Amino acid sequence: MRFDGKAALVTGAGNGIGAAIASRLACGGASVLCVNCDEQALARMVETVHQDGGLAIAYVADVPIHQEVKEAVALAVARFGSLHLAVNNAGIGGSAAPLAEQGLEDWHRVLNVNLNGVFYGMKYQIPAILASGGGVIVNIASMWAHHGMRGRAHYTASKLGVMGLTRAAAADYAGQQIRINTVCPGVIDTPLARSGGNETEEIAEMIPAGRIGRAEEVAVVVAFLLSDEASYVTASEYDVDGGILH
Repeated sequence: MRFDGKAALVTGAGNGIGAAIASRLACGGASVLCVNCDEQALARMVETVHQDGGLAIAYVADVPIHQEVKEAVALAVARFGSLHLAVNNAGIGGSAAPLAEQGLEDWHRVLNVNLNGVFYGMKYQIPAILASGGGVIVNIASMWAHHGMRGRAHYTASKLGVMGLTRAAAADYAGQQIRINTVCPGVIDTPLARSGGNETEEIAEMIPAGRIGRAEEVAVVVAFLLSDEASYVTASEYDVDGGILH
């Protein structure tokens, strides 16, 4: 899958799934604006892309701040001349606690990053993509959008919300040359998953594939959805979870 001549934006691109997606796009010929709130992680990731011969630009932004998301999209258009592809991947897990014991601050923080961040992304990406003649957006949800995750009501709600946003936006713009889909990763070897400790290991034991996934395995599916090979795919959810939802 090649993306020559395409301009892309990926949030949460400093490490994990976002870094794997941005790297795959850049190595496939796309010009990629990599957005992340961790400046050091972002710098390392962009340097790796450059060493591999790809074109990537780092932009430090926090997706719950809509003005920063707007500025990121504007920068992509200014630097690349257009925007064709976007991946809204940035997300956090939040603190684990039964619903009634979850702090209001933690609830709002998770929803602001995981759900509002995706809304802000699409709000500003869609006009830019329309101006470029059309393109594709992929939003990253989670397998927990399908199941209630004990102690993570905020995370589950936010990821289910991402699926709903994606379906609605896809319906709005299906006739305007924009496809929008969701990818739902399972347990993937990322810093966020590793922060789960024993909880992550316990879930991994239930995966029919017998192991947790790799970020690159998610990136392959995202790249397919962003490519012309998926030209008739929109408003869909793709699970990348080793069969745990069978």
